[in-house]
Amino acid sequence: LYQASESIYRQFDKVLVIDKGRQVYFGPADQARKYFVELGYKDLPRQTTADYLTGCTDPNERQFATGRSASDVPSTPADLESSWRTSPLFASLESERIAYASSFSSPASEVHPDQYAFRTAVLSDKKKGVSKKSPYTLGLRDQVWALTKRQFRLRLQDRFQLFTSFGMSIILAIVLGAAFFNLQPTANGGFTRGSILFVALLINTLDAFGEMPSQMLGRPVLYKQTNYGFFRPAAIAFANMLADIPFSATRLLIFNIIVYFMCNLHRSAGAFFTFHLFQFASFLAMQSFFRFFGVVCTSFDVAFRLATFFIPNFVSYVGYFTPVFRIKRWLFWIYYVNPLSYGFGGLMDNEFMRTNLTCDSGSFVVPRNGPGVTKYPNTLGSNQVCTLFGAEPGKSIVSGVNYLDKGFALEPRDLWRRELTVLIAFFIVFQAAQILVLEYWRHGLGGAGVHVFVPEDADTKKRNELLRERKESAFLAKTKIGKEKESSAAVVSSDEKALYKSISSGKVFTWENLNYHVPVPSGQLRLLHDVFGYVKPGSLTALMGASGAGKTTCLDVLAQRKNIGVVSGAILVDGRPLAADFARGTAYAEQMDVHEGTATVREAMRFSAYLRQPFSVPQVEKDDYVEEIIELLELQDLADALVITLGVEARKRLTIGVELAAKPELLLFLDEPTSGLDGQSAWNLVRFLRKLADQGQAILCTIHQPSALLFESFDRLLLLERGGETVYFGDIGPDSKVIREYFARNGAVCPPDVNPAEYMLEAIGAGVTPRVGPRDWKDVWADSPEAAKVRQDISAIQAEALARPSETNQELTKTYATPFIYQVKQVTLRSLTALWRSPDYIWTRLFVHAFISLFVSLSLLDLGNSVRDLQSRVFAIFFATVMPVIVMFQIEPAFIFNRMIFIREASSRIYSPYVFAISQLLLLNKYNYSCILCAAVYWFLFVWPVGFGHGAEGTNGNGYQFLMCIFLELFGVSLGQLIAAISPSIQVFSLYLFNQLIVDDAVLSTFAGVTIPFPQMAKFWRSWLYQLTPFTRVLAGMLSTELHGLEITCNPDEFAIFNPPAGETCQTWAKEFVDVFKGYIDNPNATESCRYCQYRVGDEFFEPLNIQFENRWRDLFIVFAYFCANVIFTIIASRLLRWAKR
Repeated sequence: LYQASESIYRQFDKVLVIDKGRQVYFGPADQARKYFVELGYKDLPRQTTADYLTGCTDPNERQFATGRSASDVPSTPADLESSWRTSPLFASLESERIAYASSFSSPASEVHPDQYAFRTAVLSDKKKGVSKKSPYTLGLRDQVWALTKRQFRLRLQDRFQLFTSFGMSIILAIVLGAAFFNLQPTANGGFTRGSILFVALLINTLDAFGEMPSQMLGRPVLYKQTNYGFFRPAAIAFANMLADIPFSATRLLIFNIIVYFMCNLHRSAGAFFTFHLFQFASFLAMQSFFRFFGVVCTSFDVAFRLATFFIPNFVSYVGYFTPVFRIKRWLFWIYYVNPLSYGFGGLMDNEFMRTNLTCDSGSFVVPRNGPGVTKYPNTLGSNQVCTLFGAEPGKSIVSGVNYLDKGFALEPRDLWRRELTVLIAFFIVFQAAQILVLEYWRHGLGGAGVHVFVPEDADTKKRNELLRERKESAFLAKTKIGKEKESSAAVVSSDEKALYKSISSGKVFTWENLNYHVPVPSGQLRLLHDVFGYVKPGSLTALMGASGAGKTTCLDVLAQRKNIGVVSGAILVDGRPLAADFARGTAYAEQMDVHEGTATVREAMRFSAYLRQPFSVPQVEKDDYVEEIIELLELQDLADALVITLGVEARKRLTIGVELAAKPELLLFLDEPTSGLDGQSAWNLVRFLRKLADQGQAILCTIHQPSALLFESFDRLLLLERGGETVYFGDIGPDSKVIREYFARNGAVCPPDVNPAEYMLEAIGAGVTPRVGPRDWKDVWADSPEAAKVRQDISAIQAEALARPSETNQELTKTYATPFIYQVKQVTLRSLTALWRSPDYIWTRLFVHAFISLFVSLSLLDLGNSVRDLQSRVFAIFFATVMPVIVMFQIEPAFIFNRMIFIREASSRIYSPYVFAISQLLLLNKYNYSCILCAAVYWFLFVWPVGFGHGAEGTNGNGYQFLMCIFLELFGVSLGQLIAAISPSIQVFSLYLFNQLIVDDAVLSTFAGVTIPFPQMAKFWRSWLYQLTPFTRVLAGMLSTELHGLEITCNPDEFAIFNPPAGETCQTWAKEFVDVFKGYIDNPNATESCRYCQYRVGDEFFEPLNIQFENRWRDLFIVFAYFCANVIFTIIASRLLRWAKR
């Protein structure tokens, strides 16, 4: 138990006391104190028994009885253990244990009463049908049902997530429906129908990607509950699936209705519900897949790497970009193990088995009329050919079944027997794998954590040796005293006494009639009412009250940390209003220990000293001062330990040390520094605070139900009751005499063996018991002479201070202690160090870029000059648009976590919010490994294996591609930071994770002119969204550079073959068509079987798509302009959006 009160302690029958792993007592709880008193330890009646027992094992806290010392009282763990084993209590315990064990040695036919009672109780809890040997009270079916109801309620209660997911689904459905609005059953509509089926499938299946992080975040709760035997791990897998079905099925149904009917897909009930069935089956398969990896992966970095491995594979080998018969033979197997390929195949079969396409006079008829050409028939004639997959000579209607067969190697007969069956099989396999992993594999189970230290350099080695020498000298000096002091005060060295002589400003902090109101729907809510008091230099003041009394609120108001609500009253320093340097003259150790985890203890304190002490103070002096703080807080052995590896107590000390490193001349605020600590650790921390106060520091500290010994370490107390009402402010006194006399005088007499801190809280009605006395204690205080005396003291303090001339240090009137450039330098250096010590981030980015680049290269190895190879080049370039999204997944969580640190530090005026934003941008945009190196890895592994640089630009074009890759990396990083800057938290960011992937990659790429060719795009979209999409510029620049001047030679199966009219050659019949639509006739003098290739050079491919080679440099710098815009907006958002309401 941590800091257990006496009333809690008395509920236990036995107590076990351990010291350094040795058992020093086990027996009746009501005899433990008497046992240690008899050993020779001083009895402290007002100290709770729990704190007394732990104090006896702490050399700094324990006190010996009068006339006794460590020489004649067991003090070491070994001596305490030996004394316990030779005590009558131990002998009694052994006799009791042996007697109880022997009672179980009766014949097997007889059952011990305790055994029988226990077995009966266990069996009575089990439901019918549960095995007697089962550790669970419910069977698997009942567990699944109970968990399904719980998970359903949890999802239903998370309204924000529900509204976000449904809202984004509806918005995306409307956008896609408008983009592919009212498709017609023509040859031109064949490609776009496939596009909408692919994009709709991609959006819904990538929705399931959000299951992986949520599954990982839920593991600690899952493991805790399964360890307690609440349920089998398999039950939660079934429950999550069942609870999610109503929500996901409804969301998908709404999405599918909007998309299906806006896009004018085949209008029949059977076709629609088959479409919905395949969408839902694909979603379930991918959901179970991502949940499986969410269970398997040990960290987010591992999960991220796996995601970058599988998602590009799934998307690329779905059969849309490259049909299975065109996939390289060493990679075609990916198509058959890809769940999305079966979902896409089912959607295509369902749509085209019911649809016939009309090959009209559009772009699929060769030859045809065009600008200035009218010689060809407007309907498909005998001397024309339809180039759509599956078209038959002389027929204008193309069967959808033939289109599937020739273009995608799909057959409608596989719709149910293969596509749906395999999807269901994938779902079952992944669900079963998830269940097996949950049942038999656990993450995070291991030994205790260890401290990780950073290697010493010459300076830190010298300083660590000095710290060790001083620590040994202090220990020897303490040992020579001969016996430990009976008081709780620690020995203070002369160095420590000199430490704070130059810190205390001598100014007194006062507040009067302090009120605080916050807005609520019904109006204004008062949280503080007419609070008054003061803190003098060299004093340690406690702020106490019941939960909800306003302790932290009062501390925040006094420290000027509140940014919402209305504060009224007088908060003064030496009788004068707070100056601009107030935040810099104070320090606030918050309850949450938020630090840069990759920094060391020394580095964290130095960072605070460098930026919060005056800039005129030499850095060496600041470093020396930090060493003194380390020694003061007894962190010598952890000076070079990484913060992330520290224990709770060491983190609390570090939090205080970071604030002390700023040399707060006025006041040190602390918010419940002992929360979460055991009694011994809490005592150590309060001892440190007492040490600081003795050296002149003014301290105001909230604390929750301290032990009597801790309570006596404070000089004064401000006690609040619910509603923010003051019930006492004044001295505590030795043995809490002053405050005990005040409460006794007003009818609440504290018994001699009760902790005064606990008793006064019970007396004012802060606990479950009613208050003591007929009057409210706030009224008792308001009418008391003590309250009047405090007000007189405040007036006297202010009058005395105002009589002295005001001291104004011009350097302290600045908002920040250091110049802007120096702030940028220090913050950026810290961020760079953090990145260097987080290799997973760098390696993950390199892995992602290398893998995707190699994946594209191996898929499209050594491309030639055919039309099919030209389309593959377009696909390879299109994959570059995936990189910004991948980068953003890593950037955003890191940015949000760093912002949490910034929010804490910004309240102390350490550095400007502009500095934070600029340092983050400098860190990730100028650090070689994060952008330039990643772009180089991607470019190098991509350009030469694929065979780029064969156009008119040659290898010079590859240099352009490299520049575009760099700018694209910068764009992705800056966009990720911008989105993070406007996201309130990591939880909200995770809700937008899959939506961001869809919007950035699926939707924006759709309007970049590839998924929907520019001529076929609706005028509304191409007039603004096409121009606004950054990927438009990326694709335009890279395509025009690669394809400009690239000679195209059709393969035999790529020619459009038609017969000219009798008496004409291929050249004379198709010349006008070729002049307008480009391409070439392979056999111009032939009179039959004319072979037409639609492209002669790559320019003829991209020019109809509104892409111009002459604009490529413009497009490159437009991408760079997007990066600059993201930077500007990130800085503005970091300045205006703190997302930290207090």
